[in-house]
Amino acid sequence: MDSSDPGGLRKTPSTSILHDEKRVIREAGRQAINEFLDSHNCFSVLRYSGKVVVFDTRIPIQLAFYALVEHDMQTAPLWDPSIRQFVGLLTVTDFIDILRYYSNNGLPVSDLATRTIADILADPNLMLKHSHFLAADATATLKHSCKLLHDNSLDFLPVILPADMRVLATVTYTNILEHLVTHFREQRRLFDDTIYDLGIGTYNNVVTVGTNQTLSECLQLLQTHELSSVPVVDQEGRVINVYSRSDITFLATASDADDAIRNLALTLGEILDQQRDILTQQRADVSTPDRLHTCTPSHTLQSIFEYFAQLKFNRLIVTDDDHRCVGVVSARDLVAYFVDGVEIPD
Repeated sequence: MDSSDPGGLRKTPSTSILHDEKRVIREAGRQAINEFLDSHNCFSVLRYSGKVVVFDTRIPIQLAFYALVEHDMQTAPLWDPSIRQFVGLLTVTDFIDILRYYSNNGLPVSDLATRTIADILADPNLMLKHSHFLAADATATLKHSCKLLHDNSLDFLPVILPADMRVLATVTYTNILEHLVTHFREQRRLFDDTIYDLGIGTYNNVVTVGTNQTLSECLQLLQTHELSSVPVVDQEGRVINVYSRSDITFLATASDADDAIRNLALTLGEILDQQRDILTQQRADVSTPDRLHTCTPSHTLQSIFEYFAQLKFNRLIVTDDDHRCVGVVSARDLVAYFVDGVEIPD
């Protein structure tokens, strides 16, 4: 053994060539996706029958939430008539966080029936996730939209007509990924590496919750770690479900706001039982819980694309052979791999 290479790890010429070829293929794959995103604009992801609900900031926050549910919307732009401008977005998750704040501080939730959106925006203790209005021109490229979403840590991006500031829709990573897997065509085999080898997803210090933890504890964990969802595991650590921060099961089953506050003390096991009742109704709207979808670290990027085309998931829970959680891959992770400029993994 060469004394200058004590570990015997020096690459042979053939190994180096294979290593370089793999890197070239990965770079070609990212370039192909980038070119696709650069050649399509926001118009291309809009649904023909889509609708937008806009809230005047003078209406009560509780009324706004029920309007989101009634219109089957996850989010709505906020219009301030006093300055004639959009000033942010209201999401289902925002209302859940406001309820939790009232519960944790012993405030009367009945106030939410009269407290306006403008009041919430002005309260330094109640920060909406999208407290500023950042939008993309309808003619902007999808790559530009992805950069706006990623660089500003947004979940939703309004698409506007700049001539009259009309909001046409709000788009998400899932919308963009759905457009990508539907319309992108590539003859070369550029995506045969595994998602783990490519570094797509989170694999270190993955947060999970058990069925005996309360909903309040789970939501606090999600907020603390800035997560949109968390895998639910049984006593042996096996993944049995997923809980999303935007899940409104505990609100949909409540008779009023006070009842919703009481539901925060329910265990996740009890919430999951309620979810099963909702899912058996065979409907799909804003109140429908996320379904659990899993993959393994050995799944290739190509297989994940095909999986998404079939299931339109928001995230995949990565499990080992014993169905224990080893990672999480979201639609955001998949899109960000191509557009955030990180170094190509070796």
